[in-house]
Amino acid sequence: MSAKKPHLNLIIIGHVDHGKSTMTGHLLFDTGNVDDKTISKYAEESTATGRGDTFKFAWVLDTLKEERERGVTIDLRFEKFETDKVFFTIIDAPGHRDFIKNMITGTSQADAAILVVSARKGEFEVGVGPGGQTREHAYLARTLGVSQMAVAINKMDEPDTVKYSEERFNECKKEMEALLKVVGYDTSKVHIVPVSGWIGDNLVKRSDKMPWYKGPTMLDVLNTFQEPPKPTDKPLRIPVQDVYSITGIGTVPVGRVETGVLKVGDNIVFMPPNARGECKDIETHHTKIPEAVPGDNIGFNVRGIAKNEVSRGDVAGKTENPPTVANEFIGRIIIVYHPTAIAAGYTPVMHAHTATTSATLTELIQKIDARSGQVTQEKPDFLKTGDAALVKIRPLRPLPIETFKEIPQLGRFAIRDMGSTIAVGVVEQVTEKATVPEKKS
Repeated sequence: MSAKKPHLNLIIIGHVDHGKSTMTGHLLFDTGNVDDKTISKYAEESTATGRGDTFKFAWVLDTLKEERERGVTIDLRFEKFETDKVFFTIIDAPGHRDFIKNMITGTSQADAAILVVSARKGEFEVGVGPGGQTREHAYLARTLGVSQMAVAINKMDEPDTVKYSEERFNECKKEMEALLKVVGYDTSKVHIVPVSGWIGDNLVKRSDKMPWYKGPTMLDVLNTFQEPPKPTDKPLRIPVQDVYSITGIGTVPVGRVETGVLKVGDNIVFMPPNARGECKDIETHHTKIPEAVPGDNIGFNVRGIAKNEVSRGDVAGKTENPPTVANEFIGRIIIVYHPTAIAAGYTPVMHAHTATTSATLTELIQKIDARSGQVTQEKPDFLKTGDAALVKIRPLRPLPIETFKEIPQLGRFAIRDMGSTIAVGVVEQVTEKATVPEKKS
């Protein structure tokens, strides 16, 4: 990894079976990040499972045995991937309903996204329809702060309903532009590329099968993505994704630095448990580093903390400026999808950074016009799909979050229920901070 290249976390999102893993695997292969030998090995293994070699590219990412047997992506995978201009960490996010929790964790860590959409008739329409995951993932990406987005209209090679048709591509493109506008993207800055993840059309090399397409390849688009400015001047915040206990080393929390700088020797506190210790060393991609900055995915060993004191969803900060923990807050939300309506007292599951907890909407304060921001109704009785509102939310346990204004990286959340994303939102104001237990030293 050369120091000069900008580093971005890239997430691949989209509806289940729209070809995310295959496209990503092929992209890694065509850019020389995976060799022939590995792909041939996967082709043989895939054939041995009775699926022909159709999964050979997908398996570059789906390394868990269970995923291969089911043919779906379950957990987040982190892959290094380099172009001639940019160094990426690819986060391959599951499209499967059961796995959306991991997708939310992944998206909250991403700087840029490729939204993969199948051009195949029927598949495309289900994804962009109400409750479809193309729509859901687009909303999540926007709310979770992914400002740079590319769309891959995949399966252009599909022989029955697509056949490399310019007309079908334009149809899909028009729908996607309309959806992204509603979600809040500036579509003049979003490239929509017709590709085949399986054959490799327009991933790295221009396809001769779509002479009508004059735009950039997917690689060209990736090379335009900019590294976001690193919020090193903000207080340190590291949401914990996992905690390992490593023999001879001790407790090693793993997570992504969102804001601030972590240096070896810093005194760290994890909230809400108020567990404190000293940072002994920091690793990224198995390399020891003296300090970590925003965007770094790290494991860091903390002296003085037992494995059972810290868990996924806790947030680390420095002892002199600890993370905020809320008992109650006001959120500004948009209802992405609800089959009926939501009233006060509704208790869905809330996801914020790596934390997950049930939370009650205790009060519907105001209904807002999503485009102008004007208040349209005080104290509405209910909210339905498409509504934007200010609501009071009470997590069932103290939740480490920040206001969106101060630390946007920790001020966003999603609300889920019945296997769907119901709403996405940002934290406007923490109305009641949690009192944190005193730590026995």
